[in-house]
Amino acid sequence: MILLQLSSDQGPDECCLAVQKALNRLVKEAASEKVSLTLLETEPGRLPDTLRSALVSLDGEKAMALSERWCGTLQWICASPYRPHHGRKNWYVGAARFTPSEQAFSAEIRFETLRSSGPGGQHVNKTDSAVRATHIATGISVKVQSERSQHANKRLACLLIAHKLEQRQQEQGAELKSQRRMFHHQIERGDPVRTFKGMNFSVVS
Repeated sequence: MILLQLSSDQGPDECCLAVQKALNRLVKEAASEKVSLTLLETEPGRLPDTLRSALVSLDGEKAMALSERWCGTLQWICASPYRPHHGRKNWYVGAARFTPSEQAFSAEIRFETLRSSGPGGQHVNKTDSAVRATHIATGISVKVQSERSQHANKRLACLLIAHKLEQRQQEQGAELKSQRRMFHHQIERGDPVRTFKGMNFSVVS
């Protein structure tokens, strides 16, 4: 299981729109390659239908290959839909893969099983497969119900808690740096790994 983040960095509204479009494209590619994709967290942009960042999990035989195809700088070539007379047509966003270490710290985590609820169609069942995991030392808690088995939900919960612990260490000035938080400030404006064009976000390369 892999965590993949799309980020607009500190880019303008057009970059936030590019993140939303990139997420839509990633969802389609994951489905075509039979990679299970779960949207875990989003940070909305200033305008409707835009995202400053999105965090997804990828799981499946081709998950690593899919994530490698996306990791790096993404270029979107399109005239601004918000500023018709703006000369800029190249917008850059980024994607980065995170694999928090699945430490053997299950003894430090308290698990509760819950009944899955809310929308989700076939992915939400009526068994007690949902999991709430709480890291006892810090109180960090996550609820996961996206996977169909309790075991898979526990695994994803541990990944998320490990990821959040890394973030907390960074915020508290720990020496171990959070890759995800640093990534927001490291998107390179050039040498894209993939390029898309137009409002339909068609693939150029």
